[in-house]
Amino acid sequence: MNKKKLEVESLQIDFNKVESMTFPGMNNGTGMMSARMYNNDSYRIIPTAIHPGGSIGNHKQESGDDMNYIISGMGRAICDGVEEALRPGVMHICPKGSEHSIVNTGEEDLVMLTIVVKKSFPWSGTTLNWKTTT
Repeated sequence: MNKKKLEVESLQIDFNKVESMTFPGMNNGTGMMSARMYNNDSYRIIPTAIHPGGSIGNHKQESGDDMNYIISGMGRAICDGVEEALRPGVMHICPKGSEHSIVNTGEEDLVMLTIVVKKSFPWSGTTLNWKTTT
């Protein structure tokens, strides 16, 4: 049997060394957000804080699947017209080609880690079978 070996690039990003940027009304949203962004041909990785009263306006996700893992705070995402509550431990995923917005509905920063996957992986389009062992 001939097995294909997948090579994976090791990457460590020290976000403490990445300059923090502040954006007013991202994608025609409201208020302010702060972010530290890593961007290459394969990924966009962004620790983000949407400040109270702030939002990321509705926009089409064109570069890849947009995954937003909520670390702290409360919010709301609307993806293709479907509303989702955001709270710590929840991940909002907006697939490539969909439209979404994110709103901070709380009194503190909505802190999330956003990962956009921009490339196709060798297993894309195939069903992966996960085996759980105890």
